[in-house]
Amino acid sequence: MAALAAVTLDDKYALESGRVYLTGTQALVRLPMMQRQRDKAAGLDTACFITGYRGSPLGGFDQALSRARRFLQNNQIHFQPGVNEDLAATAVWGSQQASLFGDNKHDGVFSIWYGKGPGVDRSGDVLRHGNLAGSSRHGGVLALAGDDHTCKSSTTAHQSEYAFMDYMMPILAPSNVQEILDLGLHGWAMSRYSGCWIAFKVTSETIDSAASVYVDPKRVEIVTPTDFELPSDGLHIRWPDTPLQQEMRLHKYKAYAALAYARANKLNKAVLDGPKRRFGIVTGGKSYLDVRQALDDLGIDEAYARDIGLSIYKVGMTWPLEREGVRQFAEGLEEILVVEEKRALMENQFKEQLYNWKENVRPRVIGKFDEERNWILPSADELTPARIARVIAKRIARFHSSPEIEQRLAFLAEKEKALAAQKAPIARLPYFCSGCPHNTSTRVPEGSRALAGIGCHYMVQWMDRRTDTFTQMGGEGVT
Repeated sequence: MAALAAVTLDDKYALESGRVYLTGTQALVRLPMMQRQRDKAAGLDTACFITGYRGSPLGGFDQALSRARRFLQNNQIHFQPGVNEDLAATAVWGSQQASLFGDNKHDGVFSIWYGKGPGVDRSGDVLRHGNLAGSSRHGGVLALAGDDHTCKSSTTAHQSEYAFMDYMMPILAPSNVQEILDLGLHGWAMSRYSGCWIAFKVTSETIDSAASVYVDPKRVEIVTPTDFELPSDGLHIRWPDTPLQQEMRLHKYKAYAALAYARANKLNKAVLDGPKRRFGIVTGGKSYLDVRQALDDLGIDEAYARDIGLSIYKVGMTWPLEREGVRQFAEGLEEILVVEEKRALMENQFKEQLYNWKENVRPRVIGKFDEERNWILPSADELTPARIARVIAKRIARFHSSPEIEQRLAFLAEKEKALAAQKAPIARLPYFCSGCPHNTSTRVPEGSRALAGIGCHYMVQWMDRRTDTFTQMGGEGVT
């Protein structure tokens, strides 16, 4: 019998190659170590700076970083929690200025900023300024946005992509733990090439999951674009630099450099294709796994999908959407279904890229609504694999169906009906922990009314303590 491999809890950070078992949060801790190792192998003396303000689904990131402090120190990684999200982002902006004045200790500082969706909102001014100013040549910035799509631990259901679009920050969306590592390395490389800060969207489904992943720093092969001409003075941060110069550089070059990088490194690609192409699905991030689960629920494996003409285009960079890959995938298809959670992001871009292209072969594109304006993939709440399965089955029914698919749909319908019928006899609302000061500090004097805010005291609204309505963090009572 083969001997079992020796395994320790430190393997997730200590092993330099091979496979280790990581949660999504631990992958984010491992990621800068891999970047540092890549730089060292390339002859660069770089360091990493990490800062931000925690909140679900990134609520445990700072704790994981603290536990791994000795591994961070061995890789020249400095972690400093922020007082708040925007001051943390300002510090990251400073990390890209380290090489401006000739007194830098390292060749470059690559950085991670992290925050929950509301943190992206409140830090918008800094993120805009930082992206306009740009990244350093051997630095680069990843901005982690923890989005709570179903409002399980928030006061709003969050989708940060539209904010990042406004700041003109390219957006990467990993689907699993392995892609946190792979796309993370691509993110810093893209930031260095394009001069952009790179947004990195994470959800509970990726961060709270775990997997056996490959951690070899050389796993990702970076390809430098050959079809994009950089300006003679480059795209990186510099001083002095006027606001209009920054705007021109971002709008004319940096955004398109990011697109060239995505194209050269195939961040968006067809992961399922075949000769009988009729129906295409475009998806990315969390929704990609939901689509694969939906197909599995319908009994459609890869061979079955190819036989009936079903293809899947997996998008790693959801904004801006790279045009050449989109058009190549669309060629020959009759219809494309865009599956994405919350508001339409890729769907609108997909339609835009196809609008002035080969009108006689342009496929029908649907997503949130079908051609009859039925809301088939709602932007509210979350999309379940069962709902996606029903939509896919209906769309392909025009050219393919089978007793097996009909049986699967009936099973899903019965399962959802049974789950909906299970109603808890009582509602168990969260309450303060025993001994918590909130137990007494939130009691309101007779004749007064309190207004809640974000935090544990938000729960007071569910208690008999004359506290009604709430505000965003920091605005408590101002209403």
